[in-house]
Amino acid sequence: MRNLLSIPLSDGSSSKERKRSMIVMSILWIVQGLLALLFLFAGSMKLILPIEAMTAQMTVPLPGLFLRFIGVAEVAGALGLILPGLLRIRPGLTTLAAAGLLIIMIGAIVLTLLSGGIVAALLPLVFGLLCVVVAYGRRSWGWV
Repeated sequence: MRNLLSIPLSDGSSSKERKRSMIVMSILWIVQGLLALLFLFAGSMKLILPIEAMTAQMTVPLPGLFLRFIGVAEVAGALGLILPGLLRIRPGLTTLAAAGLLIIMIGAIVLTLLSGGIVAALLPLVFGLLCVVVAYGRRSWGWV
């Protein structure tokens, strides 16, 4: 069986293989779009809200400048998930953006587990796994 992620659309492959690769690409774009919306919202909230309001809700308080840095990283990652593919400029940056967001999600999982919320840690775990899917999928395709 041929590797589905390495099938270019322009070769003489069968219609069934092309259709399958288009479905995979579409799913990848949907996941990227949803992740971009999520991280754009979360990052902008970290940039807009006062630091006191953010740290009051946390069981493990973080420094305010670190929260602002995470907000900037999340907004940059959200833009990095979408813009390289849309503009067709350096599409490999999408893989790096997804990997960077994965690092942020690993930190979120650790902080959530430290505060005692095992069930609450499932949400950043799912988002981290989706970042892995995007990073792997875009790395494997080699084109947008």
